[in-house]
Amino acid sequence: MRIVVALGGNALLKRGEQVSAEAQRRSIRLAAAQLATIAAGNEVVIAHGNGPQVGFLAQQGDAGPQAERFPLDVLDAQTEGMIGYMIELELRNALGGQRPCATLLTMVEVDADDPAFGRPDKPIGAIYSADQAQLAARTKGWTMAPDGAFYRRVVPSPKPARLLEIDSVRCLLERETIVICTGGGGIPVVAEPDGGHRGVEAVVDKDRSAALLAREIGADLLVIATDVDGVYLDWGKPNARPVRRASPGMLDVSEFAAGSMGPKVEAACEFAARTGRRAVIGALTDIDRLIDGTAGTSIASA
Repeated sequence: MRIVVALGGNALLKRGEQVSAEAQRRSIRLAAAQLATIAAGNEVVIAHGNGPQVGFLAQQGDAGPQAERFPLDVLDAQTEGMIGYMIELELRNALGGQRPCATLLTMVEVDADDPAFGRPDKPIGAIYSADQAQLAARTKGWTMAPDGAFYRRVVPSPKPARLLEIDSVRCLLERETIVICTGGGGIPVVAEPDGGHRGVEAVVDKDRSAALLAREIGADLLVIATDVDGVYLDWGKPNARPVRRASPGMLDVSEFAAGSMGPKVEAACEFAARTGRRAVIGALTDIDRLIDGTAGTSIASA
């Protein structure tokens, strides 16, 4: 079976945990152990989030002069390499070196006129109190948005249109390589009139990119792994209830948070509707059961 697994940022770094090499290594080691259980007999492609990491790097950059700050596309590339390396290392160790693994920097083409550039909604970086969020908005010019009881910085999240390295992914799969790609949703670029590309200040949602990736490589299953056990209607309310099975038309994406569960539901529904295959959203710790359909929220056309 060909499986694309999209690892949420919170599956790689626990919510509220300090962004540090040791904290990331600890979480990624646990994630790699889970992923290793599905490697035998399957072709596996891994995508991952980068919200805490890219936000941390952006915050570090803000401490220096404006002229020395790296734009988000460069930070996206930096986190794609950093997190990909850690996943690859721990996965190799978990598999005893018995399966080749490769991390691939991936550029993702987006539309320069995507309305997302005027409507930032993708959370990145640390969590802030209301007072801290107001200060960051005033002094740094950031757009801040609620995230539960706290606030986080939000940035534009244009939809992915094309994966520039898709042929490289296919070649690696033909050689039975576990591929780690489209990290953080990929490096956002736009097409230039001369046929070239340039990076843009944005973060592409990793679930949307994972769904596009899964379609492009003909994946049999899209797994969106996060830190909750599935999709809930009325999340955070006393009457919250889980959704175990649904068709793409049964779920209204607008009912879910735009910066978190919304893109996951949208990506899963789009993959299921366009391919006729199953997508599932759930906890990484349930990875085996997500694959066999006994855990998480399965979304399929039939």
